[in-house]
Amino acid sequence: MTSIEVGVVVPRTRRDVWAEVRQIDRHVRWMSDARRIDFHSPQREGVGTTFDCRTRVGPFTTTDVMRVTRWEDDSLIGVTHQGIFTGHGELRLSDEGDATRVTWREHLVFPWWAGGAVGAVLARPVLRALWRKNLATLAALLTPPSGRP
Repeated sequence: MTSIEVGVVVPRTRRDVWAEVRQIDRHVRWMSDARRIDFHSPQREGVGTTFDCRTRVGPFTTTDVMRVTRWEDDSLIGVTHQGIFTGHGELRLSDEGDATRVTWREHLVFPWWAGGAVGAVLARPVLRALWRKNLATLAALLTPPSGRP
């Protein structure tokens, strides 16, 4: 298993940031590795929401089967990964002064044919850089050009 944590401070209130991240179908706007999200049912948010996320990292494309396992309004989305790569992750929002800290944690298991534990270690710096970039894109999306909300 590989564990990765990245974070960013967004100069917006937690409610403003939550208004964007709660819309799972819009994650493709700021996650460069997420190509398409297809829900399994009409449910689009909350515990029990299931969806496929078509993902591409470099030359590798996969479908990540995900289930929302935790949902705390204005604070947290937790998911399990049930596709080729398994594990769990969370996107957590917390107040940081007048801004919001967004923390993204993932714990992923790589299958044996993707190198298992060795593949996970080799992928960690690539995924960390990718997810940092994704959070920077989220922050830019939510930050007006003046830098003020």
